[in-house]
Amino acid sequence: MSDNRLLVPVSDTETLRQTVEYAVQTAVGTEADTPATVRFVYLNPARANQRAEATRRTAEKLLDRVAVWAREDAGERELVVETIHLGADRYIFSPADVANALVTEARGQNRRRVVLDPEYDPGIGAMLVQPLEGKLAGVEGIGVETAPVERQTRRTPVFELTTLGEIGTLFGISFVFYQVLAGNVTWLAANPVEWADKIYWLDIVTGTISATVAAVALSQVTLSTAPTRRSVGRVLRGLVYLPYLLVEIVKTNILVAAVILNPQIPVEPRLTRVRPALWGGLPMAVLANSITLTPGTLSVRITGRSLLVHTLVPRAREGLVDGGLERAVRFVFYGRGAMRMPSLRERGEADPVPADHVRPVDEQSGDDGNGTDTAGSNDTDGGEGR
Repeated sequence: MSDNRLLVPVSDTETLRQTVEYAVQTAVGTEADTPATVRFVYLNPARANQRAEATRRTAEKLLDRVAVWAREDAGERELVVETIHLGADRYIFSPADVANALVTEARGQNRRRVVLDPEYDPGIGAMLVQPLEGKLAGVEGIGVETAPVERQTRRTPVFELTTLGEIGTLFGISFVFYQVLAGNVTWLAANPVEWADKIYWLDIVTGTISATVAAVALSQVTLSTAPTRRSVGRVLRGLVYLPYLLVEIVKTNILVAAVILNPQIPVEPRLTRVRPALWGGLPMAVLANSITLTPGTLSVRITGRSLLVHTLVPRAREGLVDGGLERAVRFVFYGRGAMRMPSLRERGEADPVPADHVRPVDEQSGDDGNGTDTAGSNDTDGGEGR
């Protein structure tokens, strides 16, 4: 098949990120007269009426995440990304039902190529990829392939789990940090010509030893994946993010100072639960710490993708739900295209929490405060940290 208009059914799996990347690279790398297009389909069996809204929101969040990944993978190359949620109005019990739904969608949208996630499962309670691939392979005019991705497994001894890229990256960061503390980096910047005669070589030796120990001992808990070219982009965007964060800190400092100096400004401490469009431990940690660093707001608890935030004054609360920090963190991890997503307020992902609904941490059992069990939820997105 030479067609560059792909149909990709998606579900929340460990190999979804790799499947999206493969589909995008396949579409943009295929020569054709029409623009490269990838249509992501979230297909699920019919649910009980009381869960229809929860199912819709789950579909929207997953499709939003996939769309951000796809645009990030396409980079500057032209790619049309489409998303659709199917199956909420029909009963789906077998691979044949799933195949029929996908064939109908493919033909209706003039798609001749279907890419399957090797762990794809729309929730019908059966092993699906092989029988589904067999069903689709027999349909005339539609090609089907399973994305050639590998699921990461960790069954080897501890010191064989990391790659040279992971160890080298952590070594470099640790070594440079050590030299900064020792003063060598500052001195070298001021004396670039005389460094060989003046530099304190004991710092080089001890820094090398310390960085080696840190790289070997901590690479397993610091990096979850080997750094890639996307990691470099995230670092560069992070450098852009830091001045923005400093400006926000200054602005909120002024706001809190005004509240202290002017008793007429109302102080209304509240708890707000937000569900940012971020996936993975590192993006959530960056957002939570950024919120805490800005005076007037404090990140209290993270449960899955639910973030409980204490706000001191109404203006701080308004700034939180307007989503400026969330949008900036999305920019760091997912690129410029992710900034176009609606704010927390527009998505309805920010809710005030009554005081009697907040329980101590030791009483939590995976409930996010809204009756949704979040225990075991571990969305991953491509962040390098844990």
